[in-house]
Amino acid sequence: MPWELREHAGRCYAVLFHYPLADDAWAVELSEAVPAPAEGAETPDAAVTYLPGAAFLVALVPDEDPDLQPVVRVWSPVERVVPYEVMRWFMEQVADQVERCRIAFRRGKPEAAP
Repeated sequence: MPWELREHAGRCYAVLFHYPLADDAWAVELSEAVPAPAEGAETPDAAVTYLPGAAFLVALVPDEDPDLQPVVRVWSPVERVVPYEVMRWFMEQVADQVERCRIAFRRGKPEAAP
């Protein structure tokens, strides 16, 4: 599962891409990143210092029907403030995934990995 990190105002955020079969769509998740464990099998790359945390925004991007619209779900048991620049970055990642899925659908390849 690929992810991207971005630092903003002293906090690190992550966007994670994966395909949950139950939703039959690509998931693009925004979370506050957490420090990677110092040792262990989870971080085979020593350069990894942060990992995605628990997602609080999840965009579902359908990849098999271009007429279905992407949706964004909020997954947070507590109130959360998302800085504008972080939200904009997340939505750019979602828009890119929508475009990849639509191009793949037109080409007859519904799998559009980031």
